Amino acid sequence: MTRRLLIRATGAARPGQLAGLGQAMARSGARLLDINQSVTFGMVSLEALVGLDRESDLESALSAAGDTLGLEIQAIQVSAEDYQRWSVQASEPRLILTLLAPHLPAGILAEVGALTAEHGLTVELIHRLSGREPLDGGVPRDHHTQGACVECWLRGEEVDLDALREKALALGAMHGVDIAIQEDSIWRRHRRLVCFDMDSTLIKAEVIDELARRHGVYDEVAEITERAMRGELDFQQSFRERMAKLKGLDEAVLAEIADTLPMMDGVERLMYHLKRLGYRTVILSGGFTYFARHLQEKLGFDEVHANELLIENGKVTGEVREPILDANRKAALLREIAEREGLTLEQTIAVGDGANDLKMLATAGLGIAFRAKPLVRSQARQSISTLGIDAVLYLMGYRQVDLEDERR
Repeated sequence: MTRRLLIRATGAARPGQLAGLGQAMARSGARLLDINQSVTFGMVSLEALVGLDRESDLESALSAAGDTLGLEIQAIQVSAEDYQRWSVQASEPRLILTLLAPHLPAGILAEVGALTAEHGLTVELIHRLSGREPLDGGVPRDHHTQGACVECWLRGEEVDLDALREKALALGAMHGVDIAIQEDSIWRRHRRLVCFDMDSTLIKAEVIDELARRHGVYDEVAEITERAMRGELDFQQSFRERMAKLKGLDEAVLAEIADTLPMMDGVERLMYHLKRLGYRTVILSGGFTYFARHLQEKLGFDEVHANELLIENGKVTGEVREPILDANRKAALLREIAEREGLTLEQTIAVGDGANDLKMLATAGLGIAFRAKPLVRSQARQSISTLGIDAVLYLMGYRQVDLEDERR
């Protein structure tokens, strides 16, 4: 009859410990069923689940090995019922919960633990994706490591994912922490297409507002925007009305604004790594191709799709070339590009901030609302508000150590 033991070894880490424990288990005829090891501040923690099909004195062998290796070792009997329960749990779907913030308060762990327990989820693993905080607790000299990110692996069955995300969003808002929850899959580290909104996502501006300001019609354009936000106008109506206010704007103003567009925090770093890692990057914007192409030249996007301003005799006509790129068109373009590139939708990512982006975010395998209004955050599956746009790399599963070859 098979006997199962959970071997737990702890102590100061030093070379040769795994070899010594492995030899003790091998001499006793143990079969390795599972193993996990970690080292934190020089202290090792190893757990191994083993099966024994014949009588052996594994416990004594491990005790002797522990004395030699400087390890405290426990051997815990695992019943058939506990082993069956563990096997069933290991086959349940895995969720990835990610915590992101400039600094993570310790109390968030207790609240996240209570939230996951409420939904019948077991925390299987917790590890840090971000770089280490400086010893003095200040801001890192290398801004690329600014911010903290911890990833938790969860398992459970029949989880109400929408309810869990809603509670996580409220909990994160209380603590100034982004809490993202996504289903784990083989696609998580194998997505290939990333589509971005432009205004207030890749840049810290709404270009149409800047154009209106330069043309002296900002208040009129803002009033139309407000009517659209109240639901009195749809996107296409509001867009045409705002465009009409720009009639007669000098073409030279476009170049002046393009040269001074403020880049979103972390966008250069994000684009560097996406290109280095082989992702196809696309701008899908309800803004204007003139400015999208400017970003394409500066940051290296593979393609851009936006609204094309019509200009005659050096002046903006107040119209754009049809069709207008609205929410439906954004989602449709994401699908078309994925199909053209031979990708499934699960291999796509979309990032945006406005209601006009929600259909695109819902279509993508990973949809992220970035620094969005509360309504958009509540409807999107994932959101980031506390860090720069390069935090998208964390939701893709990359660790700071994965990115350490970046330019200095």
